[in-house]
Amino acid sequence: MESPKIKIFLFSLFSFFLLLSLVPARGQEVDDESEFSYDHESEKGPANWGKIKPEWSLCNAGKMQSPIDLMNKRVKVVSELGRLHRDYKSSNATLTNRGHDMMLKWVDGAGDLHINGTSYKLNQCHWHSPSEHTINGRRMDLEVHLVHESADGKVAVVGIMYKIGRTEPFLSMLEKDLKVLTHIRDLERTVGIIDPEWIKLGSRKYYRYIGSLTVPPCTQDVVWTIVRKVRTVTREQMKLIRDAVHDESETNARPVQPINERSVKLFRPNDRGEN
Repeated sequence: MESPKIKIFLFSLFSFFLLLSLVPARGQEVDDESEFSYDHESEKGPANWGKIKPEWSLCNAGKMQSPIDLMNKRVKVVSELGRLHRDYKSSNATLTNRGHDMMLKWVDGAGDLHINGTSYKLNQCHWHSPSEHTINGRRMDLEVHLVHESADGKVAVVGIMYKIGRTEPFLSMLEKDLKVLTHIRDLERTVGIIDPEWIKLGSRKYYRYIGSLTVPPCTQDVVWTIVRKVRTVTREQMKLIRDAVHDESETNARPVQPINERSVKLFRPNDRGEN
């Protein structure tokens, strides 16, 4: 039989690893929207996120916060960044109403994005309306964020913006599930095998800068890639995204943050005829 000391040791060891497993990943976003708000008049609004919890201090004090305005006069056009190297794959996914947004999560990841020799696994995507990033001061109608994480916890996000126009095929595919979640909060709905390649980029041109998560804890050193081409979504699709979100705000877009001398690059291939 095991001695009491051994049992205590084993229990302590089990408790340690259990607590370790509960520690959020370096780039993990807050899931509980009740802890913060997009209402500018609220004490929990964007201007006060950094005051709500000590671990959220970067939301106010950070010098590399997102989103930003992608103003033409700030952007340096380059060709050395290279085309986006995506090695995505189809994977089982779930859709969740997080209160502040709708999140599609790939259960075991959905392949990788490769940037400067680092592989970032695609974990989830979610939507903001209107767009969080702006181009020359103009907000678009919708923005999707594809969130990736490396083995050592570094985060890379690909953002795609949309304006009102033709139907967006990926959202059309999720329409039935989005409607179900309009009336249900905090339910993880299985949506089957989803291929992230269905989220079309539409262009090889993209902006690149170093920023942060756009929700608490506002973690910095996030590698941002914003596709240059603005794609289209119908007004009904955009409304469906907003109606499904269970909050009291009409938007879920964080205000634009100061650039603070950061470098913003626009990748443009050398060969002519590229989109």
